[in-house]
Amino acid sequence: MYHLNKALVLGALVAATSAFGHPGHTDTEQPDKRSVRSPQQPPAPGDAMHPEPMERIELPAPEFSITIEDDKRIIRSNGIPNHATGEFPNKGNPNAIRPLEHEVTLPLHPVMNTEPVRSGPEFGIAVNGIPFDAGTGEFWSADGRRFQVRSAWNYEAIGGGVDLGLDENNAHVQPTGKYHYHGLPNDLLSQLGGEQGTRRMLLIGWAYDGFPIYGPYGYQETNDADSKTVELRSSYQLKKGTRPESPEGPGGEYDGQFGRDWEYIEGSGDLDECNGRFGVTPEFPEGTYYYVLTNDFPFVPRLLRGTPSRSAMPNRPPDGQLPQPRMKIDQ
Repeated sequence: MYHLNKALVLGALVAATSAFGHPGHTDTEQPDKRSVRSPQQPPAPGDAMHPEPMERIELPAPEFSITIEDDKRIIRSNGIPNHATGEFPNKGNPNAIRPLEHEVTLPLHPVMNTEPVRSGPEFGIAVNGIPFDAGTGEFWSADGRRFQVRSAWNYEAIGGGVDLGLDENNAHVQPTGKYHYHGLPNDLLSQLGGEQGTRRMLLIGWAYDGFPIYGPYGYQETNDADSKTVELRSSYQLKKGTRPESPEGPGGEYDGQFGRDWEYIEGSGDLDECNGRFGVTPEFPEGTYYYVLTNDFPFVPRLLRGTPSRSAMPNRPPDGQLPQPRMKIDQ
């Protein structure tokens, strides 16, 4: 039984950054993405990149809630999505969904920093209690594709370079059993009123600094709720030319397989380098800063405007590199 339905979520709102660990996340190509050449052949089945599939278990019903306590917004869930998912394990992902306890406490009135800070790889959490994750655990190295080598060349989840077993919600499962989104959660959007053919500005979650997340539509005029609703575009563009050759890089044209294939070009789209902007929204008629999940890179934002909550990002290092939020695995 859900603790919160759509109406209660939105009512509460008005009242009011996965770890790099993805071993075995190899994938289903997205039908709307072009096929691209992989710089290195993937390892053979049976190695660390291809562990044995997890066993499926009978899952409990989804549970999630959003409550306001003093100056905090508290989001809790058992990690089970309130919509259909793809089959897990699958060809590209050996992991099976498990119930997890998520509890994130965010500021009700977030404060902007003078400079953005890097999130992640988790960025925020959806209104149904499922995390948004920008990063992957797959990296290119001179020795081939590797897990958690932390090179500068990180494969994108929605980039065509690796098969990560994503379902129709741009989501898959970590080895912990955590189901999480790498892009727009299409079934959640439909549940919130964003059925195919509609163009509504929908609040779909909260970033770990407390600012709201919408997607993919917004008002054409940022401060006019009566203006046309349009799909918002990021201001990231593919770099021109070719990547450095091995051992400095994977070579080949910049085609979107890696995060480093992209660069921010101010004014080229509707959004800033954090994939956000200031403006009015249905839940904030007086205006707020908000993030947008887009159909183009970066899909899930990579930078935060505010200070991330220590509840979501404990033990945050001073350089802005943020660890994964805490969670407990139900036994």
